[in-house]
Amino acid sequence: MNRLDNRQQLQSKLDQQVLLHRITNRIRQSLELPEILTATVAEIRSFLGTDRIMIYEFSPDESGEVVAESRNQDRLPSLLGLHFPVDDIPPHAREMYSSLGQRTIVNVDVARIGISTDLGEIGSPSSIDYRPLDPCHQAYLTAMGVQSSLVVPILLQALNSVNPEKPKLWGLLVSHHAEPKPISESNIQVVQLLVDQLALAIAQANLLSQTQQQAQQEATINAVASLLHERPTIELQAALEATITALQGVGGRLYLQAHSQSQTEVFTWGEQPNSPISMFSGILEEHPLWQHWLTQGYGITEHHSPVADQSLSPWVITDIYQEPQWRVLRPLFKSTSIRGLLVLPIQYRQQLLGVLTIFREEIDTETLWAGEFDPNVKQIMPRQSFEIWRESKQDQAQPWTESELTLAKALSYQFALAIQQYRLYQEVQTLNINLEQQIEDRTEKLKRSLEFAKTLERITHQIRRTLDLNTTLSCLVQEVRALLDTDRVVIYKLINEQAGEVAFEDRRTSIGSILGMQTPEDCFPEEMVNLYRQGRMRAISDVYNEDLALCHQEFLESLQVRANLIVPISQEFKLWGLLIAHECTDIRNWQTEELDILQQLADQAAIAIAQTELYEQSRRAAQNEQAKAEQLTQTLNELQKTQTQLIQTEKMLSLGRLVAGMAHEINNPINFIYGNLMYASEYSQYLLNLIQLYQQHYPYPNSEIINYTNTIELDFITTDLPKILESMQGGADRIRQLVLSLRNFARLDQADLKFVNLHEGIESTLLLLQHRLNINSDEPEILVKRQYGNLPRVECYASLLNQVFMNLLTNAIDALALKMQGSNQSFSSSEQTQPFLEIRTTLKDDITTLPKIVISIIDNGTGIPNALLPHIFDPFFTTKPVGQGTGLGLSISYQIIVEKHKGSLKCLSHWGLGTEFRIEIPLRQSSPDAIPSS
Repeated sequence: MNRLDNRQQLQSKLDQQVLLHRITNRIRQSLELPEILTATVAEIRSFLGTDRIMIYEFSPDESGEVVAESRNQDRLPSLLGLHFPVDDIPPHAREMYSSLGQRTIVNVDVARIGISTDLGEIGSPSSIDYRPLDPCHQAYLTAMGVQSSLVVPILLQALNSVNPEKPKLWGLLVSHHAEPKPISESNIQVVQLLVDQLALAIAQANLLSQTQQQAQQEATINAVASLLHERPTIELQAALEATITALQGVGGRLYLQAHSQSQTEVFTWGEQPNSPISMFSGILEEHPLWQHWLTQGYGITEHHSPVADQSLSPWVITDIYQEPQWRVLRPLFKSTSIRGLLVLPIQYRQQLLGVLTIFREEIDTETLWAGEFDPNVKQIMPRQSFEIWRESKQDQAQPWTESELTLAKALSYQFALAIQQYRLYQEVQTLNINLEQQIEDRTEKLKRSLEFAKTLERITHQIRRTLDLNTTLSCLVQEVRALLDTDRVVIYKLINEQAGEVAFEDRRTSIGSILGMQTPEDCFPEEMVNLYRQGRMRAISDVYNEDLALCHQEFLESLQVRANLIVPISQEFKLWGLLIAHECTDIRNWQTEELDILQQLADQAAIAIAQTELYEQSRRAAQNEQAKAEQLTQTLNELQKTQTQLIQTEKMLSLGRLVAGMAHEINNPINFIYGNLMYASEYSQYLLNLIQLYQQHYPYPNSEIINYTNTIELDFITTDLPKILESMQGGADRIRQLVLSLRNFARLDQADLKFVNLHEGIESTLLLLQHRLNINSDEPEILVKRQYGNLPRVECYASLLNQVFMNLLTNAIDALALKMQGSNQSFSSSEQTQPFLEIRTTLKDDITTLPKIVISIIDNGTGIPNALLPHIFDPFFTTKPVGQGTGLGLSISYQIIVEKHKGSLKCLSHWGLGTEFRIEIPLRQSSPDAIPSS
């Protein structure tokens, strides 16, 4: 029996799963909400076998409407499309449905109600709390003809929400039966799962609807934007019509405020209010109420005015007859069907450009209620009738939705962009018209300015081209007369503080000459000179209408002058003269630019005069300074040579100190090593002999000695140890020779004249350069040939001569290295290709001259071109690549040999064959009686 019950229970579970899968698939077949709801109620009624399944949706005002229904024939009346008031479902019941998701199971016959809040798997036990049924609830269901019911809440969760929110109570799924009918707990759970699927489908349908609505809004915005932006001219009227249509308005207005380039503009479409008769302009937007909103915002008291340039928010008016502020404007709308307004500020970067107003007409509403009720009295008695009651209302206002406000703001932004661009275009057009007129007016001025500039350029060029003052000033008066097209232009030169004469002149042929004429006495007073010295310029249009001294006027009459233009020619605070233009035949109104160009030309004349005077002064000064310059040049050359020698001498002195210090520091430990190597060799030989004696007298050592002897390879040590000591002896000898060479090269104790062996200095230098004689391991070593003569000790500056040897030998090695790097052939051992250095020393002892020492340093390097030979001893001249030579070595060597030792240094070179530097110095630098020390 138990096995049969289990089999039936499993079969029931399987049937419920199949049913749940089938109903879920049918719900998901469509995204259209009506189809989803219709399919859901049909499937659930078929599953439960009840008389009526309906879906009850809550409205924003918390009333409800039956939006879907499925009935079993006519056992219960239809409630589809009927509305239920808010009080039909008490607030505490709504809260339980929303927060706990409770389900209610009512059995009217036994007056019991079950509350289920636990949703488990199908077939699992569910917690249902049964309690007595409220009498009002029982009477309510009895009046509806229902004996048993099941109510399951439909809770929606936002699909695109990042943070989980409290589910929203969208509606109820209600099952009604005309007779008492028990509902199993498993069926309740199946219905709950179906309701959950329905909630997902409703959420998806709502999301699809929002997406479609957003796409429609974007299409509307694009259409309006194309009217405002994409066409050659801005289509404000067409854009206004499209905006009113998109916002479901009955009419509208576009008001544009006046600005610098245009007057106030008003565009209208559709139904309009009457014009305000009390206003002078007759424009609705210029009413004080509207202007108050534009300047301070609506709903703001005088003590809380908005910040200047703050953006205005839209003025949303659902019903103008419910707005107290609109009492003065209501008469304008009495004859219209306009009920609501949406006033949108058109702002661009917080600058108010205008106002866009949308009018919405009043509507008539009709609602089907499930039974008549009084909405003004709280329902305290249970409903007695659910017959259809039709409620009709007229002249109702339509509220503005959030989506409509979003669309309106986006469209007003497009209007703002377009109007701003339109105004900028108008400003540009107006500016273009003004610019054309300005261009025409300025063209003539530019032509004159161009002529003035060309004249100024010619005068400036004349001044720069020549220092002849007469030629320059003669050219100046010619250019000025041609430029001003006047009768005569003169340059008046002051002779003293109160007199002067006409020094330069250019005139028409019909005008008399005044060249060389002097002014009468007392006709050019001191106060007038001071005024011109301070930069005064004077333009006289008519000498007979000007306040002039009588003598001055008579003097101008004698010159046939009717009008003149005078500018001073000044040099700092000194007045040199005047540049004057004469009009002799008629009066003339001189222009400001004519006065300016004359002043500029007078300044150029002053520059020419100053340049001429400076030239004369400089020419005289040049003659006086020429001798000083030659002497200074010679002094500078000597200073340069001395400075170069001092720098190099200091460098070599520092190097000599460093070399001597290193030689001293190396000499101490090497002496210790060298002195002990002999004893180490002797002691090691004693030990080896001792070992041999042990081997002779004890030929059979024990095993431990034999093993150790084999381990240390005693025979090899006996053979190799003397060789190691001999090698160390040779290395120590080599280091001692290097130390000796360093000390000989530095010769710090021989900074003064001393008798030295030159061969020791040469050998020390060669030893220091030994590392450079083998330039590259792939190339042959430089061969050093020595041909030393029998030289006595030479009186000289030993350290300086060592410096010369170092410079010459280094240059020779560099030349050999350059030649080997530039050759692709491999050198053989023959003398023709083997790089070599040859050093020759001889004593030149003639009867007629004092004994001299001749030292030749010869190489077979690249040689020096003949064109460069005269410059090789110049300071800073070098033939080496950039960065490899300072150009001071040969110059300093030349000074050491010629100036310090009173000798000669010559260079004999053949390009491509080699170079020889020949040094000749006296055997003795002091008196001939000096005897060299032995």
